[in-house]
Amino acid sequence: MTLFRTAIEQMAGYVPGEQPQAGKFIKLNTNENPYPPSPAVNLAIQRALEAGLMRYPDPTASSFRLRAADVLGVPPDWILCGNGSDDILTIVTRAFVGEGELLRLPYPSYVLYRELARIQGARFEEHRFEADWSLADSFAAPADGLRLVFLPNPNSPSGTMLPTARVAELAERLSCPLLVDEAYADFSDTHCLELVRHNPRVMVSRSLSKSYALAGLRFGFLVAQPELIQQLLKVKDSYNCDSLSIAGATAAIDDQAWLAENRRRIIASRQRLSEGLAGLGFQVVPSQANFVWCRHPDRAPRTLYEQLKAERVLVRYMDYPNWGDGLRISVGTDDQIDACLTLLRSLV
Repeated sequence: MTLFRTAIEQMAGYVPGEQPQAGKFIKLNTNENPYPPSPAVNLAIQRALEAGLMRYPDPTASSFRLRAADVLGVPPDWILCGNGSDDILTIVTRAFVGEGELLRLPYPSYVLYRELARIQGARFEEHRFEADWSLADSFAAPADGLRLVFLPNPNSPSGTMLPTARVAELAERLSCPLLVDEAYADFSDTHCLELVRHNPRVMVSRSLSKSYALAGLRFGFLVAQPELIQQLLKVKDSYNCDSLSIAGATAAIDDQAWLAENRRRIIASRQRLSEGLAGLGFQVVPSQANFVWCRHPDRAPRTLYEQLKAERVLVRYMDYPNWGDGLRISVGTDDQIDACLTLLRSLV
């Protein structure tokens, strides 16, 4: 007799990218920012430590919500904070999708989405991207039990994104909430925050892991109309963001000059990486994120991944059934990119 729910027994579980704990690697596999965060972050965390950790943190991260509201141009009560954007995705799934109900997502995309459905004992339905990484009208078609739709924009692993007008069109056709996952939006040309104002069923999630270089801190947030936020607050853990993460995240989003400069560097290095890969014969998808998706017509992606790893360069090998496989390479420093390209040059 099993001790666990059938849904848990049957699921494989999400497998994060490799995080080696020993030895020196060039890590280009998990879309981390290669640069340290704003100096203000360390100072804010130090002040929080000096204030003491004996009390529970602010349950709604009010200081962050107030500062983020100024930056984003929305009221503070339109913001829900979480322990990374994965926590936000979990809260939203738990709130909207019940056992046996349906979650819709594009394919290929972030594999955690389907695991969140499985944890709920819910169904999930994947709609394939077109060859040009667009989505057909069927993505917004009605379906029995459809309760929530996830749309990563920019998408992973492709780095592509749908135009805001197209997202708005899909949202209008849907009868259920649409969560636009903008974990990489700070590296893109456009975003969908404005859609939240015009459609009460649209939500936008963001992460501080990538663009603010805070992957180790774990902080994300959701922007939605306050009627949704009030219900989602019932579902989140009592104190889902700790005092140190709230302090660090507030300092990070306050330093928009640091973000602008970091964004400039990452986008310039993304172009350098894309051009370097293309020069080696790789097929490279134009990216709006801090990574690129590529494959070589004459070299198996898995073999290249293993050969790079043997030289202590980590990239992400990803294989999607009925779609294909490829390499997702994070944007590192220019030195890291040059080292990766030099190795690839000897392999292809």
